[in-house]
Amino acid sequence: MTKIIDSKEWKALESHFKSIKNIQMREMFNQDEERFNNLHLKLDDLLVDFSKNRITQETIHLLTDLAKKVDLESWRKKQFSGEKINNTEDRAVLHTALRSQTNDPVYVDGIDVKPEIKKTLKQIEEFSNAINSGSWKGFSGKSIDTIVNIGIGGSDLGPAMVCKALKPYANQKLNIHFVSNVDSADLSIALSTCNPETTLFIVASKTFTTQETMTNAFSARHWLVNKYNNEECIKKHFVAVSTNLEKVEEFGIDQENMFVFWDWVGGRYSLWSSIGLSIAIYLGFDNFKALQEGAYEMDEHFLNAPLEKNIPVILALVGIWYINFFKFNTQAILPYDQGLSLLPSYLQQADMESNGKFIDRDGKRVCVETGPVIWGASGTNGQHAFYQLIHQGTQFIPSDFIMPIKSHYDLGEKKNLHHKILISNLLAQTQSLMMGKSIDEARSELLNSGLNDQEIEKLLPHKSFEGNRPSNTILFDELNPKTLGKLIALYEHKIFTQGIVWHINSFDQWGVEYGKQIARLVLPKIQGEKTTNCFDSSTNNLINHIKNKC
Repeated sequence: MTKIIDSKEWKALESHFKSIKNIQMREMFNQDEERFNNLHLKLDDLLVDFSKNRITQETIHLLTDLAKKVDLESWRKKQFSGEKINNTEDRAVLHTALRSQTNDPVYVDGIDVKPEIKKTLKQIEEFSNAINSGSWKGFSGKSIDTIVNIGIGGSDLGPAMVCKALKPYANQKLNIHFVSNVDSADLSIALSTCNPETTLFIVASKTFTTQETMTNAFSARHWLVNKYNNEECIKKHFVAVSTNLEKVEEFGIDQENMFVFWDWVGGRYSLWSSIGLSIAIYLGFDNFKALQEGAYEMDEHFLNAPLEKNIPVILALVGIWYINFFKFNTQAILPYDQGLSLLPSYLQQADMESNGKFIDRDGKRVCVETGPVIWGASGTNGQHAFYQLIHQGTQFIPSDFIMPIKSHYDLGEKKNLHHKILISNLLAQTQSLMMGKSIDEARSELLNSGLNDQEIEKLLPHKSFEGNRPSNTILFDELNPKTLGKLIALYEHKIFTQGIVWHINSFDQWGVEYGKQIARLVLPKIQGEKTTNCFDSSTNNLINHIKNKC
């Protein structure tokens, strides 16, 4: 296969890059009154403005040529049809089938998976309704008022992010905790607020062998059994999301309280599956379905919209433009909504675990830079933490600014002042990052402040800003289940698109597995009494130092 960097499409982008790399965005806006109109896209109430990027319409044209060169349209069909595009694990990639709103069959190994999906959704619906109605009783006959989801990675980050984001839609009589860290503090803090008579534990682990999850699960099990002094209580206070029936029953969980999912659902894409049980309980099943419906609408847009009008594709290609041509290898996710404060962490896993690869689909070293470093925080908190670097640092950091136009929260102040201040900050940040402040503008500002010439010359270099720093702005009417579903699916498809262009498998995570493998070798040495000498000198000495202190 010809390397992408040797293609005429890549060469055309390299030539184009040289011609526009020094152009200032403020000049682009001055010269083109239609720039915003030409460089934004909408899907229902979702508006994505990518005009504040170091691109032209020609850039978009050349980037979509690149997407056609790698046959992105064919890859989209392969994914949605159930073809095993996860080639290293010989698996299909069908989180999209979980939220499909049609009865069209989807086949894996010749078997239509839709009936099993519907069956599991029905089980989730019935169970979540039983918890919310109070008809499900704990061991002592009391209704459940607290949910503790025990998982890690995709079994934690997705549900935790969604439940926090959509708290206004939650059953206000329910409390929910997400426990992921094997650090005993995580579980201990959650349990300190729980009543064993009214707490339900959801243990989310595909294999039911994940070390962190099962360590926490067995500790929670011990806590519960110790309170009741009867192991039968497990059946009324524990449910499992897993594929391993034997391990689930061995734990003490009733088979009827096991919710299955499939090997064609990757962990970081699994909130649409039974992993979303905590979402369905906390928000109610109707809201869980609305979340899926929103994602389905984005799926349809991604699958059918022309590449140059396709929101996930355009964001993916603009990201490639920065990573592979400008060499901007980091991206900030900046939600201006406190409910979305976990979104940067969620997308960090989704993106970096998917595209953090140096080996391509053919087992060869990649020829281009791949996955960016994803990070961020909610605005306006981030403004008082790391925006200094975004504005004046030596690194250029493309940023996604995300917010709802309307807030669910009203403190009773005049005309919802809090939210208007929030909106003004977002718009000010994107504008100032793009425009910057020239030396002449800074001098004029300092002159108007009454400073003398000496003071002005001293401050002038510090008060000027290069600008020309790129950002996308993503706005929507309000943060509701349907819109959040669209937003999550948007980023899923963006990640997929970039993986196809880079010719990597976005759906395995061997680096994660390698870390677990080594941890299993280290643990017995920490627990043993003998001095350790089987690793490198650093690891040996660290283990022995820790053992001497324990």
